[in-house]
Amino acid sequence: MKKLFILACIVIVTIGLTYALVHYIRMDGFSFALALNFLLMACVLTFTETLKSPLNSSYFNEKVWEKRGKIYESLGINIFRKSLVKIGWEKLNKKSKPVEKNTEALMNLHYRTKQDELGHLIIMFIVLGFTIFVACKFGILQSLWLLILNILLNIYPIFLQRYNRPRIARAVILSRRR
Repeated sequence: MKKLFILACIVIVTIGLTYALVHYIRMDGFSFALALNFLLMACVLTFTETLKSPLNSSYFNEKVWEKRGKIYESLGINIFRKSLVKIGWEKLNKKSKPVEKNTEALMNLHYRTKQDELGHLIIMFIVLGFTIFVACKFGILQSLWLLILNILLNIYPIFLQRYNRPRIARAVILSRRR
């Protein structure tokens, strides 16, 4: 019951902060799109960390059409990965979540990919809703920042998690054999 109350409070605070953002920053610009994404990232991270769901849904399993990541490679996931290294995100991420070379650490990393994907998926749909609203109210050109940042900050990270998870799963299996 306490966990449910905390999750409800997180949702209420997120709605309040989003309302304040809409109230104080014009919705049709880059600053709003960036602020909305980072606000939602902080709130959704808090939500998923509190939720601590086992995330056993079949949604997280590799699909046949993903063809061992070939589709993501054709969509430029390796360029995205290299850009994360160049801007320092990988170094920052590894510092806060170091990867050890044991089965338990790999299993935790596997779980974190699911958790991160869920977070980006939630944010993607919320930002998509704002994108459609801004496109209808202000015009399609005014919603481009929301669309571009949604692709860069949510869709490609989802692709990255879906690309990495099967590789981590194979590493877990190899680690268990040893």
